[in-house]
Amino acid sequence: MGTNYYLHKKPPCECCGREFESLHVGKSSGGWCFSLHVIPENGINTLEDWKKLWSAPGAYILDEYGKRVSIEDLEAEITERNGGNMFEWWDDPQWWLGIGERSFSFSYRSEADFHERNYSERGPNGLLRHRIGDRCIAHGEGTWDCLVGEFS
Repeated sequence: MGTNYYLHKKPPCECCGREFESLHVGKSSGGWCFSLHVIPENGINTLEDWKKLWSAPGAYILDEYGKRVSIEDLEAEITERNGGNMFEWWDDPQWWLGIGERSFSFSYRSEADFHERNYSERGPNGLLRHRIGDRCIAHGEGTWDCLVGEFS
C-alpha cells in the first residue's frame, strides 16, 4: 500500500473551489525508498527541481485522498525514511525457509529471488530501493529513487 502526492501550483478557483491541474510528485510505499516522479520533458530531474516548484508562492501539496500536506512533512517523507530492521531478518536463513515467527509469506526462495522478482535491491536505512533500469533512472542521495513514467 502506498500514498501518491501531488503538487498544485496555484490555489483552487476562488469562484467554484475547483482544483487546477496538478503534477504527480511521487509515491510513498512502506518499506521502500520514496518513488520520486521525475519528468525530464518538464525539466524535473531531481528533488531540488521539485523543491523549487513547491516553494513558489501559492503552491501546495495534496495527497491522493485530498489531504493537504505541508512542504516540511513531504520533504521528511522523502528524505527521512526508515525501514527498521528488515535486513536483520533477511540475514537469517531460517526466514527464507518460512520457519518461525518471522516467516516470509510470499514464498521467495532467497533474497536474490525476492530482488529479481521485485526489481529491487537493498537501500539505505533498512529500505528497499528500486533497481536502476527501465523506470528507475537514478538513486537519490538519500532515501528516494527517481522514477519516470506512470504511477498507480
